[in-house]
Amino acid sequence: MNKIDMDSIADIVFQLKWDSTGATHTECYAARSVNLWRDWLPDNVRDALMGRPERENITVDFSVGELFGSKSAPLCIDRQRFCMPPMVGRFYPRGRIRGLPGVFPQNMQPFRCVGINNGHMQVDLGHPLADYPLTLSMTVGQIEAKTTERGGSSVDWIGMLTEGPGMQARWKNRPTDFFSSGAFERKDQESDDRFYAHPRLVHHLDQTAREMVANVYKRFVRDGMRVLDLMSSWVSHLPHTVNLEAVHGLGMNRTELEQNPVLAGIDVQDLNTSPVLPYPDAAFDMVVNTVSVEYLIHPLEVFAEVGRVLKPGGTFVVTFSNRWFPTKAVRIWDQLHEFERMGLVMEYFLTSGCFHRFGTYSMRGLPRPRDDRYAGERLHSDPVYAVWGTKKESSNRRHT
Repeated sequence: MNKIDMDSIADIVFQLKWDSTGATHTECYAARSVNLWRDWLPDNVRDALMGRPERENITVDFSVGELFGSKSAPLCIDRQRFCMPPMVGRFYPRGRIRGLPGVFPQNMQPFRCVGINNGHMQVDLGHPLADYPLTLSMTVGQIEAKTTERGGSSVDWIGMLTEGPGMQARWKNRPTDFFSSGAFERKDQESDDRFYAHPRLVHHLDQTAREMVANVYKRFVRDGMRVLDLMSSWVSHLPHTVNLEAVHGLGMNRTELEQNPVLAGIDVQDLNTSPVLPYPDAAFDMVVNTVSVEYLIHPLEVFAEVGRVLKPGGTFVVTFSNRWFPTKAVRIWDQLHEFERMGLVMEYFLTSGCFHRFGTYSMRGLPRPRDDRYAGERLHSDPVYAVWGTKKESSNRRHT
């Protein structure tokens, strides 16, 4: 049995778990061909991997500040040094602050605006995960002996895993300003009827990513459930191993919905024209929304409606990736870092007031299927991001 040593090349799936106020978070990165001698890993992580065989799982804990250092107090700067109107709670590249010591205009390392007052802004320059204890799990895949060492770049795998995670959490549990400055305007402001008039019987994610979405839903769906596939299409991404009572689909194109073999009932409705769902209170055990949340121009109303039609204790799960129709996505979506988009969806959940017990999940780095049409130009599978919340037991009123 192969075991890891300093001359090994190994595939490792890194999984980082952390908690923010009211939410649990899991970040996954599939690292291929980790060079144990050349690539950068924290000493305690490298030590924990030594001697481990394939398929073994190892866990390393980090206390607050251990991985990224302790955070300094927010820095107060003149707003005129920032090249655009800041929004509280949002992240921006450091290079956009003029005259910040040691920072060049090309610096894309994020900072967070945490306050605006009297012509000044407070900025948090620390890593967004620096305030949390972290648990790193590693699952060892294929191990091979290194045959040659020709030099080359050193990969910081923990840096890649933690590039973005943390952005989805509020700063000190204060709401993030996602909703001002025309956030829900779109490049194409015309009615969606024309855009969705013709059926698109194509997949919007590669096969690996679709399997990851189904795995996310599998965590919550159970036999006998009634499920609403919101903004549905010709394919639902629910796991095939579950025996559901019924799946209802609400979408924009009747032909697409009629092609979907799992739907027991269909409704054609434009939520951007009428955000009220055509279902009674507490009609569903679970609601899913797959790669469509970025098109909602009335998301707060829709999330409140989902809270109405869910049974108490039911779950609403939203999944998305980094691909969308640019002219139909709302303006704020395109302005955000991929992990900030999870924060935007979390803000929808929180603002609706219907949910609690939140969670987020990310999966990156998996290899793209060899037979995928983009396999030659894209090394990795489409990333998958998920945000979910549980309907509060006391949240039974109708939202308007």
